Amino acid sequence: MKNIENEIDGKELKSKTEWFVTHCRRAGLKVTPQRIAVYQELLKTNEHPSAEILYQKVKQIFPSISLDTVNRTLVTLSEIGAAFVVEGSGDAKRYDAGSDKHQHFKCIKCRRIIDFHHKPFDDIKIPAYINDKFKVLRKTVYIEGICDLCDK
Repeated sequence: MKNIENEIDGKELKSKTEWFVTHCRRAGLKVTPQRIAVYQELLKTNEHPSAEILYQKVKQIFPSISLDTVNRTLVTLSEIGAAFVVEGSGDAKRYDAGSDKHQHFKCIKCRRIIDFHHKPFDDIKIPAYINDKFKVLRKTVYIEGICDLCDK
């Protein structure tokens, strides 16, 4: 199980932001500085932040932005495929802008979510009876347990 770090350099941030702007325009969305800021802050972290955490970061750039705007932006980003909700149970929604193939491990003690990549999980086979009845849009692997830091 290889851990994936989400450290992004300036060149990659610029490239992904350009992709995002193009993607928004194709989806008929306005490209606002606030929307770009939310997306960029999500790109910069590997912590799978909640809307509240992103709000605190974006508020430093746009002091008048509201939590509702950040929430609505995150929903929009997930609807157009620029971000994903990391599935879980009971906690606040957590978001991930990582577009590379990867999976998630969530510690049930500290709530930390860790990206990892295990190649066999990339191409999970969907049973025929599911494919016959439904249109599968995304396949994810989500594992819960105790992380290395909490297990000490």
